[in-house]
Amino acid sequence: MSSARRDDLRALLKNFGIQSDEAVIAHLARNPRQESLRLRLTLQDLTDYGTEPPTPPLELTVEGEV
Repeated sequence: MSSARRDDLRALLKNFGIQSDEAVIAHLARNPRQESLRLRLTLQDLTDYGTEPPTPPLELTVEGEV
């Protein structure tokens, strides 16, 4: 993987992390009696591969409580 592509990936993941953090903080502020959240984060490849999609597809799910 080229360093430019890796930098693009890191920027996308960083942006996701920042926006996720802001969304969760705002949600908890609107629901102050909720002490914890059970969350699922999913990464899904939306690329159009035409008639030859990769096997297995790129997909990652992480669950946890915060």
